[in-house]
Amino acid sequence: MAEVLRGGESVNKQDIIEIVSDKIKLVRVEMGYTQDKMAEIIGLSKKTLVQIEKGRTRAGWTAVIAICALFRESDVIQSSFGGDPLEAVETVARAGADFKKEKTMGGKVWWKEVSSEYGFVLQQNMISQHYRILDEDNYRLYSTAGKQDAVQRYQELVNGRHNKPS
Repeated sequence: MAEVLRGGESVNKQDIIEIVSDKIKLVRVEMGYTQDKMAEIIGLSKKTLVQIEKGRTRAGWTAVIAICALFRESDVIQSSFGGDPLEAVETVARAGADFKKEKTMGGKVWWKEVSSEYGFVLQQNMISQHYRILDEDNYRLYSTAGKQDAVQRYQELVNGRHNKPS
């Protein structure tokens, strides 16, 4: 998966476009779709899909998001992003926005724990290298591609919980 790790750096929007474009044929074959059916599902012309599959062009950002959403359970997509592809897409698109998100499985497979204090867990994805913060119920509170941003927000959360009167 060297193309996903990008030399240990977190992925960005262009990286995600390249990853999905490079994997689109594998996803189509995995799902058992013809080019006609796949193009219809993701809202592209067959001609455009063929051009993407042959590496002559890249999928657009909207098509990439559609593929990640519609095929998020695909083994090809999951292994390319180290779990839920929409988490990587959302992290890049929202650039570290802080808001209550969906419940996670706690990061047992694709995540390594960086730190854990006062009910907060800072994790790093082993494939895409992006970071997230979970609360004690495994809800994702924050995601970012940058380590410094992740550590700063993690410390803010931990210090806020630590300094609250009991």
